[in-house]
Amino acid sequence: MTHTANHPVRLAVVDAPDQPPPSPALEELYRGFERELLIPLWTEIGDLMPPHPRSKAVPHLWRWRSLLALAERAGHLVPVGRGGERRAIALANPGLGGRPFATPTLWAAIQYLMPGEDAPEHRHTQHAFRFVVEGEGVWTVVGRDPVPMRRGDFLPQVGWNWHAHHNGAAEPMAWIDGLDIPFQYAVDAQFFEFGRDRISDAERTTPDRSRSERLWGHPGLRPVSAPGPRPGTPLLAYRWADTDRALADQLDLEAEGHAGTVEPGHAAVRYTNPTTGGDVLPTIRAEMHRIRAGAETAPRREAGSSVFQVFDGSGRVTVGDSSWSVTRGDLFVVPSWQPFSARSEASASDSDSGALDLFRFSDGPVFEALHLDRVTVEGNDQA
Repeated sequence: MTHTANHPVRLAVVDAPDQPPPSPALEELYRGFERELLIPLWTEIGDLMPPHPRSKAVPHLWRWRSLLALAERAGHLVPVGRGGERRAIALANPGLGGRPFATPTLWAAIQYLMPGEDAPEHRHTQHAFRFVVEGEGVWTVVGRDPVPMRRGDFLPQVGWNWHAHHNGAAEPMAWIDGLDIPFQYAVDAQFFEFGRDRISDAERTTPDRSRSERLWGHPGLRPVSAPGPRPGTPLLAYRWADTDRALADQLDLEAEGHAGTVEPGHAAVRYTNPTTGGDVLPTIRAEMHRIRAGAETAPRREAGSSVFQVFDGSGRVTVGDSSWSVTRGDLFVVPSWQPFSARSEASASDSDSGALDLFRFSDGPVFEALHLDRVTVEGNDQA
């Protein structure tokens, strides 16, 4: 086989520590490896087996005001109908070569729907959710069940479920989508199928509660008519009123001298699947964090990546060597094994709760299922 410049395997003899001494015989050996498409581990071990994760993703911040302004312009220029399949604009991490990926496993996008518009029905194996940082008026229709979307609501959807969206309001609405597209892309697991071009008149109705909420949305209770675990949550909406109350109660308990917060001034809840008590989606973990004004979280490292959105309040977040002041709607990425901490600078002027509220989603379930999860918190090593 003739050696060519575009051959997929290229090996260089180097005079370096932990490498074989250069010689004509070694050169000949390496050319033989190239011809047979072989790569010796001793030339790659530093990259393939580093002492700790070295993610290609980098810490990065996207400003909500900028995203919203661009999404609004797209709303007037880009059709939402079949083919484009959604007016969704993905966050592209600058370390990932221009791919539309927030991290190597997570997709995050702002989606924008104009008044009266329908996003046509489809389904895919990618697990997904919607999170609303502001506005209302859009209804997601999952399995022909209309589900209202309002500020602070978390709306998960396990893969391979038919879904569409409808804006029944007089104003546009934007929200963020989170999916495991990069993960399924990397492991060649993705399937996609078109559904109906239009939803029915019955699905354009606007019930205050969806059928899924009426069946599954009762804390601590599950219907006897639906036994057994499900891989993803059957509850299609987790309402802000419930999340807000849970966070407030944790901080109130702390103020009264009782346990409840994860660290001083830091309340947190995880959205769970009512059939298992585990994560809402097989590949995505979702949480809401509330940091009392003036409090600061301890630096924390995790194997696996996260995307955060500021739901309310203001503060300063630090990811690795990067640090930013953040306000409502801003999104940022925490790559694998990068230390993360946040300080709340919120007040009654910029936060309904007077605290910094952060929505977070991560690939934690994947790492736990593969026994690759690892966490360290400064002053409390949990590795």
